[in-house]
Amino acid sequence: MKEFFKELCEKIVVQDPTIRFVGIADQDGTLEADAERKGLKAVFSPDQRAEYAITAANRQATRLRWEYLLGKISFATSHYEKLIRATIPIADENRRLSHVVLVSFDPYAKADEIIRKKIIPLIGQNMKNF
Repeated sequence: MKEFFKELCEKIVVQDPTIRFVGIADQDGTLEADAERKGLKAVFSPDQRAEYAITAANRQATRLRWEYLLGKISFATSHYEKLIRATIPIADENRRLSHVVLVSFDPYAKADEIIRKKIIPLIGQNMKNF
């Protein structure tokens, strides 16, 4: 499974030159695999990245609780001065969180468009492996 996650992270990170980082965490926020854009100076240390993954998984689990009122969530983004962070939930047929795909973009990226047109379709092609 870790090999599949690593390969998927590597496929996603090359989908657009504005993608900085891709990680896949389980429902508890344990980072299963990640990939970075080549030549990139990381903003987060490995410990900070692990802490962020836990926080992101908790937030996604909370968001899923409100789907019955708001509709299915596709992804969430946060725009910071230095980068854009996105989380894409992977849920089972009962909408229980299974994994979270974490993506960081350069601050000028068209993140929503990249997620909808490039990343979500790629994840969809690989859903059977989750």
